[in-house]
Amino acid sequence: MKLPVTITINGRAYQREIEPRLLLVHFLRDMAGLTGTKIGCDTSQCGACTVLLDGVAMKSCTCLAAQADGASITTIEGLSADGQLAPIQEAFWAKHGLQCGFCTPGMVLATRALLETTPQPTPEQIRHALEGNMCRCTGYQNIVRSVQHAANMMGGRP
Repeated sequence: MKLPVTITINGRAYQREIEPRLLLVHFLRDMAGLTGTKIGCDTSQCGACTVLLDGVAMKSCTCLAAQADGASITTIEGLSADGQLAPIQEAFWAKHGLQCGFCTPGMVLATRALLETTPQPTPEQIRHALEGNMCRCTGYQNIVRSVQHAANMMGGRP
């Protein structure tokens, strides 16, 4: 049995018939063609699949697509506009908060959620907010610097 769903992703409505067991991460990648959301661990540990669901950071490998019916999703593709990087993306580039880039979409979206609620976070608040996102390349110092730089660039506005 297939279920009809409508999920708004980056401002565009996607209407599909899906299997009830389809994970949101697979809906995003396979049905919407948005491959910026990564599949890293299949166990909800790494955070590479983090997206914003109605503005809240969540791991899309832990959510069924059917549960997102009627929701608004923001993926990494939805942050930039008119070919310009969003301030958080610019900050990660400027402060070397990425190396291989695999974890970066999840880190950036988790940062966006943090800055929505805490516009000028302390290093401790940043580390706490990102603790569900793993990076195998860095020591996290540059990621924390990137988040601080983004907060400063944005001047306390998300």
